[in-house]
Amino acid sequence: MSNEPTASPKLNELLEGGEISPEAYAEYSATDGVSNTRRPAMFDHVTLRVAELPTAGAAFTVMLDALEIEQTANTPVFSVWGNFALTKKDGEHPIARRVHVAFVAPTPAHVDRFWEAGIHAGLTDDGPPGPRPDYADDYYAAFVKDAAGNSFEAVYRDGERPRGSIDHIAIRVDDVAAATAFYATIGPAAGLTVSRQGTDSAAFSVGTSDGSLLLVAGEPTQNVHLAFSGDDDDVRRFHADATAAGYRSNGEPGERPGYHAGYYAAYVLDPDGNNIEVVDHHR
Repeated sequence: MSNEPTASPKLNELLEGGEISPEAYAEYSATDGVSNTRRPAMFDHVTLRVAELPTAGAAFTVMLDALEIEQTANTPVFSVWGNFALTKKDGEHPIARRVHVAFVAPTPAHVDRFWEAGIHAGLTDDGPPGPRPDYADDYYAAFVKDAAGNSFEAVYRDGERPRGSIDHIAIRVDDVAAATAFYATIGPAAGLTVSRQGTDSAAFSVGTSDGSLLLVAGEPTQNVHLAFSGDDDDVRRFHADATAAGYRSNGEPGERPGYHAGYYAAYVLDPDGNNIEVVDHHR
């Protein structure tokens, strides 16, 4: 499998000419080449800022290669694998901390190779390959962790799997009830449905079969960007429902032509300050 970036030449030209920002490129390239057909609700993209992009990018290249997840873009300022992206920190955007991202593995052997690649790349063992019957009878997974406390998993399960590279995302929250209320508020527009709710954790399904968003009590996850797909009405409803409930806007509904023509999105901060988006690409 080739690791050469597959983002469009035009997109690369815009970045190199300074006509779009590195962040805009990272957002756009995660969806470069998708069809005009509207997709059902799903994780559109997840972006983490890192301290040293070359080091992190090299590590994820070998780990995600082990899962046959193709790198779709790679520049000095970001790296993208489908709907998962890394980008550089800057003065206004510090690194992501304490997020858990689980990637889809085609077989248990792919899980084994992911873990070995991560250890060899300098990440810390956070759980060796093996069955996890406490999660599900068919759950086979492995875990590694970076220096910022972010945990990364490869998971194999029988049956239908989510589209894209991401199986589930877990974020730590200061107040589970407050975080659950936020994601329930945006749920109708973002495609999130509460599947489990408790004192110390909650879970949301994303779309019909496109993974899960988990909320876990603990020292909060910081500086993560989660985007969900929708249509224009979903984008407007997301922002209206969230702001009416008292949550802070981080960008009103509108076109973002610096990302690409037709990029229509809105942004709201969750109770722990993470940047949440619903986007319609019109592509």
